[in-house]
Amino acid sequence: MGFMQGKKALVAGVASNRSIAWGIAKAMRREGAEIALTYLGDRFRDRIKKLADELECEIIVPCDVRDDANIKNTFRELKKHWNEVDVVVHSIAFANKEELTGSMFENTSREGFNTAHEISAYSFVAMAREAKYMLSSNASLLTLSYLGAVRSIPHYNAMGMAKASLEASVRYLAADLGPEGIRVNAISAGPIKTLAAKGIGDFNLLLDYSEKNSPLRRNVTIDEVGNAATFLSSDLASGINSEILYVDGGYNTTGMGIHGVKNPGV
Repeated sequence: MGFMQGKKALVAGVASNRSIAWGIAKAMRREGAEIALTYLGDRFRDRIKKLADELECEIIVPCDVRDDANIKNTFRELKKHWNEVDVVVHSIAFANKEELTGSMFENTSREGFNTAHEISAYSFVAMAREAKYMLSSNASLLTLSYLGAVRSIPHYNAMGMAKASLEASVRYLAADLGPEGIRVNAISAGPIKTLAAKGIGDFNLLLDYSEKNSPLRRNVTIDEVGNAATFLSSDLASGINSEILYVDGGYNTTGMGIHGVKNPGV
């Protein structure tokens, strides 16, 4: 029997079997949780249905976080299956691909800035607002961040600013919902080759540098992030709230790496 036996978890943001959200859904299911997944638009429904079948998941609900009415409907549909939900995982982010290259100063438009913040940060608040009326006692809300929220990362640009906003949202939501026993946390995962990450300029160089200069000398996997997310969302982490948990092999603790740099001189 897993340590999430009897828990009900809504995982939003699975796009493929390479998604971080997929690693999380798999780990939570392995530990006994009942899973519901969201999908974006009818053209993604069949793809998500196939993934849901792998988890013996019978609940998939539409969710377009750009629209408040759509988010409200997501939880209205979920209510038809569950009376309450114990875990909500928000693994949703988007920025215009053409703005995830070059410098932030020159290549971030007002529209692009707003889009990144609306979908990547505000959507977590909007989902929390609608989920609140279904949340069980001692429920957990979890979102996914990245080091670009607190450090400048080449080409991450508006997404970095959106992730900073997302991490601030974690703290404010934790303060608002904590008195009701609801925990709100984030995981800051190391770089992983997902469909979304492929849009970031020079992403393979970022992966290579992270691998060579992480204290573990490797990058993390969606399964490792999934394991950490499962722990953080479970009763085992009942005293952990308003935290940003780094799952990046320790890369965030390094100051400057020289491994893989041509002729470092040492």
